[in-house]
Amino acid sequence: MNRPLRVLLVEDSKNDSILILHELRDGGFDPVSQRVETADAMKAALLSTQWDIIISDYTMPRFDGLASLTLLKESGIDLPFIIVSGTIGEDVAVTAMKAGAHDYIMKNNLKRLVPAVQRELREAEVRRERRQAETALRESEERFRSIVETTQEWIWEIDLQGRMIYNNPAIEKILGYAVEEIKGKSSLMYMHEEDRQEVERVLPNLIAEKFGWNNLVLRWRHKDGTYRWLESNAVPLIDAHDTMVGYRGADRDVTERRRAEEQLRQSEEQFRLITENVADLIAVLDLEGKRLYNSPSYKDVLDDPEKLRGTDSFQEIHSEDREKIKHIFHETVKTGIGQRAEYRFVKKDGTIRYIESQGSVIRDKEGNVSKVVVVSRDVTEKKKLEQQFLRSQRMESIGTLAGGIAHDLNNVLAPIIMAMEVLRKRIPDKDMQRILNTLEASARRGAGMVKQVLAFGRGMSGERTVVQSRHLIDEMAKIASDTFPKSIQIRTDISKDLWTVSADPTQLHQVLINLCVNSRDAMPNGGSLTLKAGNVELDENYARMHIEAKAGPYVIIEISDTGAGMPREIVEKIFEPFFTTKEIGKGTGLGLSTTLAIVKSHGGFINVYSEVSKGTVFKVYLPALLRPETLTAEGKEKELPAGRGEIILVVDDEASIREITKETLETYGYKVLTASDGTEAIALYAQNKNEIDVVLTDMMMPYMDGPTTIRALRKLDPQLKIIAASGLSTDGNPTTTADSGIQGFLSKPYTAEKLLLTLHDVLSSTPT
Repeated sequence: MNRPLRVLLVEDSKNDSILILHELRDGGFDPVSQRVETADAMKAALLSTQWDIIISDYTMPRFDGLASLTLLKESGIDLPFIIVSGTIGEDVAVTAMKAGAHDYIMKNNLKRLVPAVQRELREAEVRRERRQAETALRESEERFRSIVETTQEWIWEIDLQGRMIYNNPAIEKILGYAVEEIKGKSSLMYMHEEDRQEVERVLPNLIAEKFGWNNLVLRWRHKDGTYRWLESNAVPLIDAHDTMVGYRGADRDVTERRRAEEQLRQSEEQFRLITENVADLIAVLDLEGKRLYNSPSYKDVLDDPEKLRGTDSFQEIHSEDREKIKHIFHETVKTGIGQRAEYRFVKKDGTIRYIESQGSVIRDKEGNVSKVVVVSRDVTEKKKLEQQFLRSQRMESIGTLAGGIAHDLNNVLAPIIMAMEVLRKRIPDKDMQRILNTLEASARRGAGMVKQVLAFGRGMSGERTVVQSRHLIDEMAKIASDTFPKSIQIRTDISKDLWTVSADPTQLHQVLINLCVNSRDAMPNGGSLTLKAGNVELDENYARMHIEAKAGPYVIIEISDTGAGMPREIVEKIFEPFFTTKEIGKGTGLGLSTTLAIVKSHGGFINVYSEVSKGTVFKVYLPALLRPETLTAEGKEKELPAGRGEIILVVDDEASIREITKETLETYGYKVLTASDGTEAIALYAQNKNEIDVVLTDMMMPYMDGPTTIRALRKLDPQLKIIAASGLSTDGNPTTTADSGIQGFLSKPYTAEKLLLTLHDVLSSTPT
């Protein structure tokens, strides 16, 4: 493709113009031309179009080449000007060249035209670029001068000896010196002594390496004697011979910034000391809740505080609390009013903690909220103590209520149970007999529940002795192995030097049974049940965290399973009476509440750890006896007091109890009369008043209960020695008797040892 070329032809011959254009086309140009032959036409053409080149004839009737050249110069336009003529001589050509023509071509030698045009176009381009560069340089120098003269920075030049060669007017504002006042003086004499020594030390090396410096902050003496902090940037001054002759630089006054930085540094140091020495969690957040800063105390909760920068502060909040806290946060940002909130926080190890946070805002200089500071505190232990305290109060209240309800229920159920036997005798129909059996079973189950309620409501003191828990645990493990489904593996892990405890073995056995059955029910598809026991010394710190604990030695019994586990909200309720997750008919909700009552009555407490799908661990803590005073040797039968033929009247509505009690007493030298209820007892006593030494009566019987029987017997013989027995009271004193004239009390079920010792004590006492 030919190169476009705009050609202004100053030519009076149309044919010569055609020849010139033809030659240009042959030479690779695509010319666009205009032919003029007068000065006015040329002026108009120069004004109307931007031309690349002018080709002019030398001699024309009304205009000539030198005139057109003069006209071009007067216009101020720089264009290649080539003369093409058939009559020009050498002397004329020289004159034209001196006048400014770039070349001349003879019309009989137009082959030179194209190379000449190409050359002049190149040179014109060079001239154009040079003019542009010169213009740019001139404009740049003008801008530089304007900037230097008006900038607020101190612009300077010094020689290699540090003498001031140039200073702009800003020095007067910055240091108070006039430009001419310090010109030629050493810059070092205006520096602070300490900074000057440092500059003198490093400057020779900088000069040797032809290095400058950036952001160097030095103290300079103001004319008034004070010092100003200036931030300096400098580059070497290099002459045309590549020799370094000095430095050129610019300094800005950063005194106020330095003061602000120092104040900020002191403030940050105070903030750092505070945040690093408090247990509270301190965070600075942006308006979206992203972390800008976290105190070192976050390391134990999440991770390295530096790694938390830029992360979302809401992501560790429990999913159920997250939206609430987000709403509070955005309200704080919107209103500028900080709020206090409590929520659950998920630590890096997955555990959940309760956090109490207080937010406050930081405002920018325009008064707009720019950041939020959140100070948080872990209140998990406080929450636990509050829950333990409330639960203790709730359990105490429920216990009182349960005891009262159970007493009334007992009165309701007793006639039902007693009436069953009468109805069986009077209604021989087999279908009705089955209905009666069902009714009796239900009533007796209700009576069993009443007994548990009373046990829970009235406390669990029982008979205490020195107990080695190992034997109870081994026995429980054997029972579990024999009775639990084979899909449940039973394991034991008992410390060889397990301490002893002061406890009622029967009650502890009930605790183990309740907990093991609870674990069994949690593993319907099988699993592992582990019974562990060991020694532990609890310190004051632990005691402060657990309201029911005291510092000292404990025996800890752990019952753990790999069952379904429980969520937190269930764990918090499991010790409440009548609360159960089991199906109707498969649980009363009293097992764990009774367990807790027993453990608390022994001065201990229970901790529960459970996680859904991972199982449950019950940890029972019982105060230990480090140095038991006496221990009965294993296998050695204890010597029990025997009777000497005394007659004992045993009154109980349960035949099995009557028979076992009778057999035991007769084995140990007593004579026994039995009665199944109060009326029969009164009749027997009336017949054998002078022979009977002691009456042992149950407190709850059909027809005539224990208190009524006792009152009737007292009327017959005020000096009669009476022992009361009941499964409903465990404090050693029957609470439902008509008067307090009872010499002994047995808690049912009682052992032979307890029976014989109590009877011996009563027989040895003097009647009141």
